[in-house]
Amino acid sequence: MLFSKWKIKNLEIKNRIVMPPMCQYQATQDGMATSWHRIHYATRAIGGVGLIIVESTAISSNGRITKKDLGIWEDSQISGLKEVVDSVHEYGGKIAIQLIHAGRKCDCDSNILAPSPIAFGNLPTPKEMSIDDIKEVVCLFKMAAKRAYQAGFDSIEIHGAHGYLVSQFLSPITNQRSDEYGKNRALFLQEVIAACKEVLPKDYPIMLRISANDYAKDGNVPTDFIELLNPFKDSIDCLDISTGGVVGNVFTGENVQIFAGYQTRSCEIIKHGLQTIPCISGGLISDAYMANEMIANERCDAVFIGRELLRNPYWALHASKVLNADMPWPQSYSYAK
Repeated sequence: MLFSKWKIKNLEIKNRIVMPPMCQYQATQDGMATSWHRIHYATRAIGGVGLIIVESTAISSNGRITKKDLGIWEDSQISGLKEVVDSVHEYGGKIAIQLIHAGRKCDCDSNILAPSPIAFGNLPTPKEMSIDDIKEVVCLFKMAAKRAYQAGFDSIEIHGAHGYLVSQFLSPITNQRSDEYGKNRALFLQEVIAACKEVLPKDYPIMLRISANDYAKDGNVPTDFIELLNPFKDSIDCLDISTGGVVGNVFTGENVQIFAGYQTRSCEIIKHGLQTIPCISGGLISDAYMANEMIANERCDAVFIGRELLRNPYWALHASKVLNADMPWPQSYSYAK
């Protein structure tokens, strides 16, 4: 099952192994891709990963997490990203890009924006976004989506997880507004997706990453997302389900216990609650049998393999042998099969 084909909208992917976005901190100061990115992502394509999602890529300079993050806020950044796309396509992979605004978790600019003026850790207190600020950021997502398409990415993923701006609107911990964006915490996300669709082909897939559990008192739990996303679920083509990050880091919280597959139950709840959206799940998965079981028992539609792919870019090749899957190896490596 792990090596069966699947689709996000009309995008056919050769297996159900996904490399999730993981920050590399290797971009230039002006957000340009470097040779690191071309080698890093192409290597995972050679290693057989079906879908590669490029790390958080900022839609504005003050939307970065750090000064070493990739950017997609200027046309000049397109060519470097296109080289990354072309290298992955050359070796048989599909590639998406995660679009982000860091919001209150921006650590590289003094002009910090957020839904509400609530600081994150030791970072400065952000400015509460005005309606004009919100409209401007929605437009920035729209222009970033257009550039992603021009660079040749097969899909975009909106970063709505881990306590960054979209996630901040979704969580009641960080969204304490009294206006329409507080009463409907998913409204900002809905507007972002609608704006992106204006500049993308009709059949172009839009993915969304969420933190299904805030692991904190009064925070979101998986069932909240069924209610939040259900009114516009037809505009979401795939959910990439993670957890945490709204308070503390991804691995801290009042109720979190970390173990292989610890996020899978959250994915199951949302997948079966929303019914029609393909879902990607993971969380410290390194065992091929476990990944295969998650697909076979319909816990998710695909599995993201994160840290294990940092340790072993050729995990998919090894997993195919473990599971006796007939997956072709790169011709140059066939002697090792």
